[in-house]
Amino acid sequence: MKAVKAARTVAESLRLLAEKGDAQAQYRLGLLYASGQGIPQNPRQALDWYRSAADQGFAPAQCVLGNKYASGQGVKQNLKTAFSWYLKAAEQGYARAQYHLGAMYEAGEGTERNAMDAEYWYFQAAEQGDAEAQLKLARIYEGNQYMAATWYLKAAEQGIAEAQFMLGSKYATGQGLRKDLAKAFEAYLKAARQGDLRAQWQVALAYEDGLGVDDNEIEALEWLTKAAKAGFAPAQAALGLRYANGHGVSQSYSKAIFLWKQAAKKGDAESQHNLGYLFNNGLGVAKDVRQAEGWYRQAAEQGVAEAQCILGLMCARGDAGEIDYIEAYMWFSISAAAGNLASAANLNYAETLMTPDQISEAKRRAIEWTEAFKSR
Repeated sequence: MKAVKAARTVAESLRLLAEKGDAQAQYRLGLLYASGQGIPQNPRQALDWYRSAADQGFAPAQCVLGNKYASGQGVKQNLKTAFSWYLKAAEQGYARAQYHLGAMYEAGEGTERNAMDAEYWYFQAAEQGDAEAQLKLARIYEGNQYMAATWYLKAAEQGIAEAQFMLGSKYATGQGLRKDLAKAFEAYLKAARQGDLRAQWQVALAYEDGLGVDDNEIEALEWLTKAAKAGFAPAQAALGLRYANGHGVSQSYSKAIFLWKQAAKKGDAESQHNLGYLFNNGLGVAKDVRQAEGWYRQAAEQGVAEAQCILGLMCARGDAGEIDYIEAYMWFSISAAAGNLASAANLNYAETLMTPDQISEAKRRAIEWTEAFKSR
């Protein structure tokens, strides 16, 4: 009750000052109307008081109006008007407005896209400690590893999960910072605890292999499971492999298949290849050559050399349809070029079964596929 009375007293005091034209009081009264603290919540009144303060040049209110027009909250969305309000506040040195202005220049929203102006305003905000602006600058400076790492470090120190993950990557690889696996793990762990799935995956790997931290199978499995349950495909693929092999968990092909199918639907090539193997060999499922061929093909199309080799064999034998030496040769050729020795041997044997025209056509298809793959 005392807190409520105190809030009402503050609201009344602010109202008296606001009605006398005090811009800061007008802004704060707007915040109270927006939140319903001390007075009945009234978004329209909040907007009116924000505008009164903004018209007097009060930068925080100008920034809030920019937010309203950018999102269409309480007003008709108008990106040009949002840009105008952000600019007014940014020119007064208000960091949040500077960040939003940079974002509008970067996206070309409310103004023409201008990378230099975006960088300028991000820098102004970042220098004042705006964490999101620091993250933006780090991304912009990825071509300069030292600069990128510097800004990732600043943003990470303010708790930005993506920056913490990227900082971990920099420490892990020695890009822009001296390589330090312990610091990499520390940064990954901070991001992982905030729910960053990539970081959870890296923490699992670190615990599994003792990278920057003592190896700990229990922790590795816990973080791997956490990332897999959240839908991170590489973690699902790795956890599926553990179930298939009974590594740290009770062996279960059914759980492996469940996880691999989830990851495969997201485009995980390793999972597609593994599913092909299970269906081709009838492990945990009824043997189904057509399903195996389909999964192998998906992995092959993503550049998995072993899947390309097996798909070539299936085409050469006609396992899932008619024998097709041309397609078989094409996949052997692509796989051999990636270093698969079995495909190189199969390629030589396939030539003995084909006409010169067939070989020529297979080579043409292989070149065409390779060029298309490189351009993806």
